[in-house]
Amino acid sequence: MRDGDIIHGLARGLAVIECFDQEHARLSITEVAQRTGLERATARRCLLTLVHLGYATYDGKFFQLTPRVLNLGHFYLAANTLPQMIQPFLDELSDATGESGSAAVLDGTDILYVARAATRRVMSINLGPGARLPAYCTSMGRILLAALPPEEARAILDRSDLVAYTSRTKADLPSITTELAVVAAQGFAVIDQELELGLCSIAVPLYNSAGKTIAALNIGAQTARASTSRMIASFLPLMRKIQSDLRPLLR
Repeated sequence: MRDGDIIHGLARGLAVIECFDQEHARLSITEVAQRTGLERATARRCLLTLVHLGYATYDGKFFQLTPRVLNLGHFYLAANTLPQMIQPFLDELSDATGESGSAAVLDGTDILYVARAATRRVMSINLGPGARLPAYCTSMGRILLAALPPEEARAILDRSDLVAYTSRTKADLPSITTELAVVAAQGFAVIDQELELGLCSIAVPLYNSAGKTIAALNIGAQTARASTSRMIASFLPLMRKIQSDLRPLLR
């Protein structure tokens, strides 16, 4: 792709939208400039354009996104049959295990949730379609990274901010690379309190009919209710069945 093919103004506007998150719901022009790396004047024009188009509000000091931004994600979900295809299977899995199930795809250095069936809240943050988590320390992220050629996975890890969220987090390249090899060999990934203390999860890849990994499926639970050994013994067979049932349907 040539640089002349890129609309840099659009790229800057999207960067401004993406700099808002749960911890930064209201931002000033200066804060947006700092978070995006844009010049202050450029950040200001982008923000005022978003206000003009109805994607943000401005109270004279702080900007905040409006619900209209959800339309951008809705268009993806409406055009993509993957979430609709997976949702009934997720609901069935959640009912059978009594735990929350999710599906996600890889987006840059993150996983992007595309479907979820939650029986209870297992994390300190809300997870639903559109939520993002770092790929390197999540079970679905490791599944998706392990499915890539090693050089592609390494490039993503090189761009990732490898933070040790708990004392159990594998946050260095050698440990993560070794873990990805294990995941690729065994066909599932288990996270034991690496992202949040008291939380564990298990994930498997979802293949399309051609055998390519296109998403990941997981179950997350509090360790007090479901240890990783129980997940492997009791939950993994159910997830394998869904994996098999979905494969001919995903194209």
